[in-house]
Amino acid sequence: MKLTVTDLTIARGGMPILAALSFQLTPGRALILRGPNGAGKTTLLRTVAGLQSPLQGDIDGAEDQIAYAAHADGLKAMLSVAENLSFWADVFGQHDVEAALSMFNLRDLRDRLAGTLSAGQKRRLGLARLLVTGRKVWVLDEPTVSLDAASVVIFADAVRAHLAQGGMALIATHIDLGLQDADVLDVTPFAAVAGTGSGASDEAFL
Repeated sequence: MKLTVTDLTIARGGMPILAALSFQLTPGRALILRGPNGAGKTTLLRTVAGLQSPLQGDIDGAEDQIAYAAHADGLKAMLSVAENLSFWADVFGQHDVEAALSMFNLRDLRDRLAGTLSAGQKRRLGLARLLVTGRKVWVLDEPTVSLDAASVVIFADAVRAHLAQGGMALIATHIDLGLQDADVLDVTPFAAVAGTGSGASDEAFL
């Protein structure tokens, strides 16, 4: 399985922002998206994840294998940490949440209500849901927001483990995750017209 994007043109608010963009993502590989705020990274990720349609081009190969995580954590405040993970595991037909609790250093917080967590703890829990989806392609929009340095390392380790198991990751981020073998795609040369605003949406997960 591989994710192939061919001659993609995408729009924000009806206005084309990126055009003639092509790339391929294969098992065990990560692709880091770069570009200034407003360049179209979020819109590209939403399009790849199937949350909006492209104006032109094709996205093939991973339709039912994408887990998307955006800026919102999408947690149920009155459920515990473990209950939140179990909810998402059930949604995706999975069962075991222990690996996710361990990977994101959440074991000691498993019985805490999500609504009582700090911003960084909530972000770790939101990202831990990726591990209970069973999906091969992670599409991530600024996943390290609210994370401290130690938690960024935890997240990067989780990505490496996912890649080592044949997974793939498409990540928009402004920071260095230390993924030395990751490919980098600067979207700036593919700009169609100047746009304004981030175009971000609060869909937290898919």
